[in-house]
Amino acid sequence: MSKRLIPYDALAAKCIGYSKPHLWRLEKAGKFPKRVPIGPGRYGYVEAEIDAYLESKIAERDASMKAA
Repeated sequence: MSKRLIPYDALAAKCIGYSKPHLWRLEKAGKFPKRVPIGPGRYGYVEAEIDAYLESKIAERDASMKAA
């Protein structure tokens, strides 16, 4: 598995349009992958973790549709 880091701006291309403060709240609550510090005031996200997060959201949706 590749450990490619992507910047905050690249999250929009993956249809994650949350603001930075909202993402930080989700991270703190353990509901979103944590940022990786890459320099002073610079952070990135592990792309594979973001993809896994999206897959889990799709699986949640599919499970709720089957239960209904």
